[in-house]
Amino acid sequence: MLYDCLTKADPEIDELIKREEDRQRHSLELIASENFTSVSVLQANGSVLTNKYSEGTVGNRYYGGNEYIDQIELICKKRALELFKLDPEIWDVNVQVLTGSFANLAVYLGLVGKDGRIMGLDLPDGGHLSHGFQTKKKKISASSIFFTSKAYKCGENEEIDYDALEKNAREFKPEVLICGASAYTKDFDYKRFREIAGKDAYLMMDMAHVSGIIAAGLMNNPFEYCDVVTTTTHKILRGPRSAMIFYRKSKTLSSGETVNIKSKIESAVFPGLQGGPHNQKICALAVALKQANTQEYRNYIKNVLENAQTMAEEFKKLGCKMYGGGTCCHMILLILQGVSGDLVEKICEMCNISANKNCIPSDTSPLKPSGLRLGTPALTTRGFGKKDFVQVVKIVHEAIVIAKDISSKCQEVGDNISFVEMAEKDSRIGQLKSKVIELTSKFDIPIFNYRK
Repeated sequence: MLYDCLTKADPEIDELIKREEDRQRHSLELIASENFTSVSVLQANGSVLTNKYSEGTVGNRYYGGNEYIDQIELICKKRALELFKLDPEIWDVNVQVLTGSFANLAVYLGLVGKDGRIMGLDLPDGGHLSHGFQTKKKKISASSIFFTSKAYKCGENEEIDYDALEKNAREFKPEVLICGASAYTKDFDYKRFREIAGKDAYLMMDMAHVSGIIAAGLMNNPFEYCDVVTTTTHKILRGPRSAMIFYRKSKTLSSGETVNIKSKIESAVFPGLQGGPHNQKICALAVALKQANTQEYRNYIKNVLENAQTMAEEFKKLGCKMYGGGTCCHMILLILQGVSGDLVEKICEMCNISANKNCIPSDTSPLKPSGLRLGTPALTTRGFGKKDFVQVVKIVHEAIVIAKDISSKCQEVGDNISFVEMAEKDSRIGQLKSKVIELTSKFDIPIFNYRK
């Protein structure tokens, strides 16, 4: 079976992949953190590079036979620095780190160590689990379990309250101050962050969601002020499921001491957090970075932003509220009224719409939040334009209305019937699903056909 194709070797798994292909092709993919990679990225990610162990760094591996792996990693690092116009004398990048959360943990581990103080945007305000999230009762993320964390929040204008952040930072004295978010629709004031961090604290940006927008020069540039910048690579960059850590090679503290950031970050990744890197992902990332450094990709980013603006405008016309009032990036955060986000997400899923429930600051439970996060990168990759997103908004709004109606009916009848049971009997769901299939059938998705 070693040389058999998947169709013959494991038809059960092959069938499930076919079904997932069909689901992706006939669904409205609106999860802001998801996208479609190119065929060439899929090919590189499915290559024989998955067979090779290469612990260590270029030219200093713990295994033999890494001549070509070294060349691929060097190309990947070079392309990463070139994409963000970084001087290789000042900046370096680790492309071995496996995930975005690992990238963030490596920064904390390398720069401040266990119990070091980190400060990031609170999760209900748009932050990420890996930025130190904890509740009053429990430390949730490894970033709060192994490090001492404190959150900063948004103000009444639904944007980061920099004055309150500065006051709290003076008291807490974070060793790493974190910018970046997973559900924040505004840009970041890196100059103000730098002033708050001062000379001795490290300023870190997690640009996972907006890396491609920054690369295209359409959002503020974190590299001007930050010491470290992390990112995933599978979101708006359209690469494999991996991550990168950009870092200044050194930092001079107010005392005059020079810190070797490169050494700290590299040793935190390996052997600190992980063993052998995934060479097939590094190769696929190199391909994606080359594609991202083109005018075609920059045009794609412009379309992503235009489509997000269209989506925000159309929801406003329908009387929907958005956290922050709108967006300046690739996503919006709807504030739902009369129905919780988990129920809307379920109805969307039944109608072939992929979206995700999301907390807003006033929520008390992440399982029943008041927000719905919607993003434009994936559908824009498929070729959806502004006119198409007008239809998308109408479809999503119809799903919200259905969810609200069913939720109200469930409350009327009590515990005699579940939300899902009632939804399965609602003919509107089948009709809306048909609309979605009709719309998505006009657009293809990139597929690496391994069956040929």
